[in-house]
Amino acid sequence: MNALLKLSRLIDKLSEFIGKTAIWLVLVVVLISAANAVMRYTIDYSSNAYLEVQWYLFGLIFFSCSGYTLLRNEHIRIDVLYTKFSRRTQIKIDIFGILFFLMPMVVGVIVLSWPVFVDAFESGEMSNSAGGLIVWPARLMLPVGFFLLALQAVSELIKRVGFLKGMCPDPADKSKQATPEEELVNAIKSQKGEV
Repeated sequence: MNALLKLSRLIDKLSEFIGKTAIWLVLVVVLISAANAVMRYTIDYSSNAYLEVQWYLFGLIFFSCSGYTLLRNEHIRIDVLYTKFSRRTQIKIDIFGILFFLMPMVVGVIVLSWPVFVDAFESGEMSNSAGGLIVWPARLMLPVGFFLLALQAVSELIKRVGFLKGMCPDPADKSKQATPEEELVNAIKSQKGEV
């Protein structure tokens, strides 16, 4: 179990790195969007490539951060009955959900989306829009994003089993975690050297 917990920590570090890196992609998307709008209204120039880059980056942010969202326990869940159970029962429900709902869905999406990416890559598929971009990078985001989610699901499963065995703290305890807003402020401060 100790080796699995070490693997879980490595996966968590990867998800944390990806999530914190993606914060900066949001800024890039905003800058591209603003530049596109300024050029459209000042020099009457616009390109579908700029719009598609924004869409690609939004997709990259969304798909690459799904594992990070699971790590931070910020995913959507219906807590009508869940909160009424003991913490150990909640963990058992989480394990059941990961094994019988999350993992089959993730594996299904990866299996079904990979051939779509391969086909786009091999054919050199281009966007139908004038001045559009190649399509395969967007098609690759789906299987890669769901693979990252599968990795994090494995980590969450390990941590929950470890918690039930008394070998690690509660993986869903948010008391020590900074809010997303606090994380962004800290990231900005660290870039300025103020932390």
